Amino acid sequence: MRAVVMRNKKLAIADVPEPAPEAGEVLVRTLACGICGSDLHALKHADRFVETSRRAGNAFVMDLERDVVMGHEFCAELVGYGPETRRSLAIGTRVCSRPVLMRPTGPQTIGYSNDHPGGYGEYMRLSEALLLPVPEALSTEHAALTEPLAVGLHAVNKARLDPDDAPLVIGCGPVGLAVIAALRLADVRPIVAADFSARRRELALALGADVVVDPAAQTPWQSWREAAVWRDAARAPALPSWLPGPARRPAVVFECVGVPGVLDQIMAAAPRHARIVVVGVCMEPDTISPMLGISKELGVQFVLGYTQDEFTATLGHIGAGRIPVAPLVTGTVGLDGVAGAFAELASPERHAKIMVAP
Repeated sequence: MRAVVMRNKKLAIADVPEPAPEAGEVLVRTLACGICGSDLHALKHADRFVETSRRAGNAFVMDLERDVVMGHEFCAELVGYGPETRRSLAIGTRVCSRPVLMRPTGPQTIGYSNDHPGGYGEYMRLSEALLLPVPEALSTEHAALTEPLAVGLHAVNKARLDPDDAPLVIGCGPVGLAVIAALRLADVRPIVAADFSARRRELALALGADVVVDPAAQTPWQSWREAAVWRDAARAPALPSWLPGPARRPAVVFECVGVPGVLDQIMAAAPRHARIVVVGVCMEPDTISPMLGISKELGVQFVLGYTQDEFTATLGHIGAGRIPVAPLVTGTVGLDGVAGAFAELASPERHAKIMVAP
């Protein structure tokens, strides 16, 4: 089959073997696959990606001497069953799935593996038990957004938000937009979001942000302080005499940039007792000042991926129209256009999510 492979930190078109489903697995044809920011990072920082996986004790890491077919945000068509399958879905059914193969030896990743090709190829194998049929009225491209939007739902769930919390989203790329959409679903408002890109600020409003900020013009914290004043002053906690008022609601900050230095900047600017949820994927070593966190008693939560229930719920939200996904898809390319799409996504002003249609 034809596929785009990662080879020597570059992308190339190659003919690779069509994957054969094993017990409990199915063969699918890729219909649409989103280009993820993690894929951009993995291409640029492949060595660090592998090193970190090893340090984390992951059982399966990529061999960078061999080709890798990336792509983990997909909608596909069921074309065949492997052995020992229940065959409950008709051939031709459109499906989504978490990008994982459930094997007796343990879960194995799809898209960051030498052996399990992802959606930048014509065919994939998936675990039958993880398949989710796509609602008939839902477009293929919108269904492919299930995976990235589930990341935002998981991040918001891990934040354990209270209705009185006041959220601030730093960075409105695809990850930040997914968090904004999930905050809107949770009805934790007002949502303040910050990004230097005018285009991304527009998308943040479309996904549900109440206030958007250009950090070049105004600090996000000023906008957050204005939005976080208690609506009902009688419910606001009493402040010590030495603290200036008015009291603000508890701060929950979502770091969705993934660039060295941003987490330390947030810790320095955040109010006392703020909770920081790190959603952005930083592939490089970073430095923070622990004393900042200690002196303010900050909470920091790192998050990754989503659960099966969160993935299923996200597809349901998209299918029911509870997440306004249409503004997110800003381009579609074939396999020959993937390398160019990676280059275009380096600039935030034109694209949000480019879909690959093999």
